[in-house]
Amino acid sequence: MTTAAPETATPAVDIEPFVTSPWLRNGHVMTVYAWGRRRSFPHLPAAETRLFTISADTQVRADCFWQADRRAAPVLVALHGLESSSEAHYMRGLADHALARGWSAVLLNQRNCGGTEHLTPGLYHSGLTADPLAVIRELVEQDGIRDVVVAGYSLGGNLALKLAGELAESGGLPVRGVVAISPAADLDRCVRAIERRKNYPYQWNFVRNLRSRMRRKVQCWPGSFDLTPLGGIWSIRKFDDVYTAPHHGFAGASDYYFKASALRVIERIRIPTLVLTADDDPFVPGDQFRAPDWPANPNVTVRIEPHGGHCGFIGSGGQGRDQYWAEAMAVRFLAAAIPR
Repeated sequence: MTTAAPETATPAVDIEPFVTSPWLRNGHVMTVYAWGRRRSFPHLPAAETRLFTISADTQVRADCFWQADRRAAPVLVALHGLESSSEAHYMRGLADHALARGWSAVLLNQRNCGGTEHLTPGLYHSGLTADPLAVIRELVEQDGIRDVVVAGYSLGGNLALKLAGELAESGGLPVRGVVAISPAADLDRCVRAIERRKNYPYQWNFVRNLRSRMRRKVQCWPGSFDLTPLGGIWSIRKFDDVYTAPHHGFAGASDYYFKASALRVIERIRIPTLVLTADDDPFVPGDQFRAPDWPANPNVTVRIEPHGGHCGFIGSGGQGRDQYWAEAMAVRFLAAAIPR
């Protein structure tokens, strides 16, 4: 039996200021360095691969790290960003922090990500909350999990926030808290930001991966998508206009961005929720989190740091601080949201 999410204000949690090295106080440098830096997780055991059934023709794969008594431990469900996977360093980092807390961790791959094109005929999109909701429901009903917390990065951050706003309609699932790091909560605004000339390398990297994925998709599902327009796609917006939006029944990219943005459901969030973002993020503008919707909801805490880049937040690590600040603060916040 599950209990409904509490309709209370976010508990007071000490979120330390983000302190980084002088040479990382540039959003582009931080973003690229965090993406390319090697990390190791010597205390993280081998993952258990698990397939979760979403519908008759669709499964998603997760890398799971379980405590010995999985029923007794809270579970952290982690959601990655655009064209990333459960292998992303921040996903592994969240799992490492979760296990150190005595929690289990489920690192979910979005549809087609992490080499899972064969598991579904369809595509994912930035607001497809049905998938993580189905995963959480299975964890509760089949595994007996009593406490779930969610953390998402970038696209996964938008997904986490949108999920938080929709939980009241989801049958009382025991999701206790949500953290969104560098979330693309206003999708159109974020796409416009990545379309700036100085952000061309980021956009091209995403588009290159999206195009490759569509080719792999058609290899797994012959005839499923027309690849004829693919060579003329040079932007995320164009890709969404041609593939993402029509596949999911949106009128076009603009309609998709409006309806899938978490910004539309912020006022409906009824569980402790934390947003961690940076003013120097190259393509998730910090000003979107200064809109009146955010402070109007007492369940939502927003921290806009001067520095941190996009999904970066690599701190100085001095005075006993965890170098990966966002991961440490996310888990600290979520721990306070879990009933004692």
